[in-house]
Formats: sequence, C-alpha cells, structure tokens
Amino acid sequence: MTRFSFSLTAALLAALPILSGCDKLGFGAKQSNALGNRPDLDCIIANDFYAVHFSAYIQPEKTDNAADAKAAFVPFCQQIPRAGKMFFTADLIDRDIRATPIGVKLVEVEKTGQQPPNDIREIRTVAEFPAKLYPRGAVEAQADVDKTGDYVLYFLIGDAIEEDDKFRVPLEVGVAPAGAQPPLVLIGGSVGGLLLAGFGVWFFLRKRKPSPPSEGQEN
Repeated sequence: MTRFSFSLTAALLAALPILSGCDKLGFGAKQSNALGNRPDLDCIIANDFYAVHFSAYIQPEKTDNAADAKAAFVPFCQQIPRAGKMFFTADLIDRDIRATPIGVKLVEVEKTGQQPPNDIREIRTVAEFPAKLYPRGAVEAQADVDKTGDYVLYFLIGDAIEEDDKFRVPLEVGVAPAGAQPPLVLIGGSVGGLLLAGFGVWFFLRKRKPSPPSEGQEN
C-alpha cells in the first residue's frame, strides 16, 4: 500500500465516527415540521397500556428576533431548556382511548429516590384541565411554568383509578436537551480538515522520499 492510500484510508477511518454521528443528530433523517401533529418527532412515551407521540414547545422570549414567529417554536421532548409559557401536544397512538375522556394536569414534583409510583412527591399543581374527549387523537394543553425543576404532565384517562391510567410524562425544565450537538457546518469542517491533514502527510512524505537513481548512475 502506498503512503498516499495509507494516509487517505487513515483519514477516512478517523472521519467515520463523525459521519455516523450525522444520522444520530437527524441530519440524514426526515426533519420534522415544528407545528401540528408530528409523529416523526421520535419522542414516544409509553407505559404498559398506552403510548403517545409527545412534544413540548416553549413560547419564544421577546429578545428572540425570529423573522417568522411560528418558526421560533422549537419542539422538545422531555428536557426543556428554560421556564416560560409552554404548549404540550400528545398524539394518541391507541385509537381506542380516543373514545375515553382524558384530563390533563401539570404538577411540580421532587424526586424521592424510591421505586415508581413512589419515586416522586408532588409539590404543587401548576395547571389542570377537566377531562374531555379528543376524537382526533391530539391532546393539547398549555401552562405557565415559572421556574426550573422537575415536573410531571399527567394524562388522566377515564376515571384514572388504576396507576396505569394516570399516564405520566416526566419533564425536566432548565436542562439542555440530551444529544445537543455542534452544527452541521462544524462537523463538515472537521471531516474536511481530516482529509486535508491526510493529504498533507502524504505530500510531506513524498517530498522526503529520495528519487530513484537514473540509469547509468552508480550506486
């Protein structure tokens, strides 16, 4: 193997983790619209009986200079970076519960370190909405969250007698969403830099390699 092919191979191998990380960041996947029912958000929350596609939005601050106000609403899963006015949507995967009234309650909690359902202690109710039918399958709610901390958004299905009918969505407010990564431009620049470095090594080694003796030249 020549020095050029060896250096280029080494650079490409070094770049593979970065390239594979693009798919994990969602750069190679379908990008979600920031509004409406969005089953492609990949934020699926489930218990033994129910499952929902969940998304949370936070109202932009006045200092956010977005050209389009709607475009400023960025979806989050269960980790929300700051307090503020929040909007929650849950797309019901199970069609059967669309015929069952569902209540919504947002509660501030603290963790106890015990096993569920005793793993949290409720501190206060932030917002509560009476049970009603959601025949289209999209449960929506909003609340003014005034401080960071741990919260639970309850979807109370039917009479909510059984623990599984108190569908819980744990939320962390004031935490950077997991998987926050550098922008695509930075990743592309890193890959390009590795390739250029490999080429530079090959060029340097080639310059240092002595030229073969010409015909008739004594050894």
